[in-house]
Amino acid sequence: MVSREVWRAAGRAGLLGFEVPEEYGGGGCDDFRYNVVLGEELSPNCNGLVLNLQNDVLIPYFLQLSTPEQQRRWMPGLCSGELIAAIAMTEPGTGSDLQGIQTRAVRDGSDWILNGQKTFISNGILSDLVIVVARTDPDAGSRGFSLLVVEHDMPGFERGRHLDKIGLHAQDTAELSFTDVRVPATNVLGDTGGGFAYLMRNLQKERMSIAVASLASAQAALDQTIRYTRERSAFGQPVAEFQNTRFVLAECATEIEMARAFVDRAILELNAGALSPTDAAMAKWYSSELLNRVVSRCLQLHGGYGYMTEYPIAKAFMNARIATIYGGTTEIMKEIIGRSLLRQ
Repeated sequence: MVSREVWRAAGRAGLLGFEVPEEYGGGGCDDFRYNVVLGEELSPNCNGLVLNLQNDVLIPYFLQLSTPEQQRRWMPGLCSGELIAAIAMTEPGTGSDLQGIQTRAVRDGSDWILNGQKTFISNGILSDLVIVVARTDPDAGSRGFSLLVVEHDMPGFERGRHLDKIGLHAQDTAELSFTDVRVPATNVLGDTGGGFAYLMRNLQKERMSIAVASLASAQAALDQTIRYTRERSAFGQPVAEFQNTRFVLAECATEIEMARAFVDRAILELNAGALSPTDAAMAKWYSSELLNRVVSRCLQLHGGYGYMTEYPIAKAFMNARIATIYGGTTEIMKEIIGRSLLRQ
């Protein structure tokens, strides 16, 4: 697991909270391209340091929805790395279908009493602040969800096991449980009942973050494979000299470049506040599936060594698989795109 000191070091280096005002220790620059640069550098090289989860997914919730008092409480720590955040949406019985969330919070005076379970939560073990998606009005449909910030020392909040994944082994992923957790009303993010709308709005940036990471990882896998096929010989010549090798490398490189052109356009639209949910879904779906195709084909060019976990391509193969699942599965992305086409 990545240590807390690494997070603090990232804070000292100015790698957290690019868009947070300088008065709270952030960079004061609302330009997603800074997040993109960090994502492109970290994604192919780290096996669990999810700084972009904090920057791209979590800080926007705090920045857009928190009150001045909440910002004074939480923003400096989120930018310094002293506070690690998480968001708890997925439950044992529901994943991409947010309408199926069963975690509930009931008002009790000036507090909310929270009960429920969450799973597959990134930063679940180390997190100091957890944005919990909970039903606060079971009869209000999509307007019955709220975002409650649970702090690490609140009684009734328990962390389960550090989940054993097939990839991203150093990424802290856990089960969380909430049993009669008393959450002050001052820890509600945004308006009560506005949770579902906030999630829909912020998921676009999360999906772009995954698209960026996917393309960076695909490019890294391709670069590694080019080097390997130049060095490895078969039948008296480098593997790179075989026509099949050149064709595979050419196809991977072309697909990455074409996907990058679309993602770059979407990044500019995100900066301008004009990115549609459909385009964000397209970017996430295509880039994450492309990553898996590229890594699989690159592993094949490594032959038997590609199956050895000591080789970077094997680790990339295991790490890539989650990209088509988290942030909304490929199937959900296609559903979003398909519905938008039929509404035209």
